[in-house]
Amino acid sequence: MSIKKLLMAAACAATMISGTAAAAEPVEYTVGTGATYRPFEFQNPDKEIVGFDVDLMKEIAKAQGFKVKFVNTLWGVIFESVRNGDRDIIMSGITITPARQESVDFSYPYFAAHQLILTQKNLTVTSINDLKGKSVAVVANSAGDIVCSKAFGKASRDIKRFDNTPLALEELSAGGVDAAVGDVGVFAYYSMQNPDKAFNQARDPNFEDQYFGIAVRKGNTKLLNEINEGLKKVIKSGAYAKVYAKWFGEKTPVPKLPIPE
Repeated sequence: MSIKKLLMAAACAATMISGTAAAAEPVEYTVGTGATYRPFEFQNPDKEIVGFDVDLMKEIAKAQGFKVKFVNTLWGVIFESVRNGDRDIIMSGITITPARQESVDFSYPYFAAHQLILTQKNLTVTSINDLKGKSVAVVANSAGDIVCSKAFGKASRDIKRFDNTPLALEELSAGGVDAAVGDVGVFAYYSMQNPDKAFNQARDPNFEDQYFGIAVRKGNTKLLNEINEGLKKVIKSGAYAKVYAKWFGEKTPVPKLPIPE
């Protein structure tokens, strides 16, 4: 073989090796999450973002062969962060609603939720209407805020709005409010972690089932399909059930999610 042909062969081989190496390098997506929503996402003592959402997204990424990097993102700008491209994905216990579907695209539901009422141990209620005239803590603009605003009026002085869930629960724990309304996953976990508080729990029969979804920029079909396929895989493999049991207990039934086969 001539020198020229040898050089050409070497160049082709180098190109193929380089291309293979590049192809083998997985894509990394940034995931915006508000790390104040225990147990879905929060910072541990080492300032690492951990939680149910984090573990589940890592399993989805593993199933699909991509990487994820979690970035603590304020709830007030989390939707804007994915719309303007600062984040590829947002996953932060986000309830799927028609209004939100107008600005972002959601994955299949990954968590079945509903609103839960926590009250001081000396107060027992069976519905949201039993809280009329009582002070109630909610996270501003959350699903809990929506149900309380509907029941008591948006301008009601009895609704105490906070920037995040820990602040609302701290107010309840300190006795500053009679009750708090929020997502069952967070509230049930908080109650379980604080048995000395002996909070009473109640679900209004009219509280609708809600679902959390993973969101991407409107029209980002490729990434959305990857997430949906990964979610289906981890449910089928049992990885979802393991993550669920880790954060909500072995005896807690894994909900059946409305995901197509």
